[in-house]
Amino acid sequence: MYYNLGSGDGIYIILLLVVMGISLYAQGKVQKTFARFSQTPVSSGLRAEEIAQQLLNSANSPVQITQVQGSLTDHFDPKNQVVGFSTQVYGQNSIAAVAVAAHEIGHVMQYQEGYMPIRLRNAILPVASIGSYAAPWIVILGLMMGSFNLAMVGVVLFGAMLVFQVVTLPVEFNASARALRMLEEGNYISYEESDGAKKVLNAAAMTYVWAAVASLVSFLRLLAMANRSRRS
Repeated sequence: MYYNLGSGDGIYIILLLVVMGISLYAQGKVQKTFARFSQTPVSSGLRAEEIAQQLLNSANSPVQITQVQGSLTDHFDPKNQVVGFSTQVYGQNSIAAVAVAAHEIGHVMQYQEGYMPIRLRNAILPVASIGSYAAPWIVILGLMMGSFNLAMVGVVLFGAMLVFQVVTLPVEFNASARALRMLEEGNYISYEESDGAKKVLNAAAMTYVWAAVASLVSFLRLLAMANRSRRS
């Protein structure tokens, strides 16, 4: 038993290349949109970490803020209860910096409130981590051995990663919605500045959307490959 590249694989590969191209465009748009609104300071004059700290204080959150290296490496580490802001955000008072900082605080609030999608995402993470790198190889091994069951193990593992990325979408969109609401209600940004913050957050959200689409195409391709082993 050996594996040949089927005609159907060509279609999936083309689709995947198209989606990956769009994903790269989306990532470039994030950089471009962030750079654009990094030039405009918010009317409140407060820096991103100052606003973030005030939001944490109002929620009685013990989470600490720190500066991290890298470009747009902002994140929330729930294990260590630390929010890391990149050099493009920490110490900056631009619309872009404030929007990204508030987004990360949105994640803090999700954990604090036990937001269901983020709990589901964390539950899936261990299996999704395995599926992200091992699944394709398991499917190929199943094809080489002529074992449909083994190939399907790989499909299921990759499916866990797909579910993880799909569940990530409401997590990210909700964090952005929380960010805008907190910034507006706290009068940290004006109505006009809110539009710019929304563009920054929406551009970032689209990268997650296209990552999920790419995973869906890859999942369908692996499923087709596994079904081929059964027909063989």
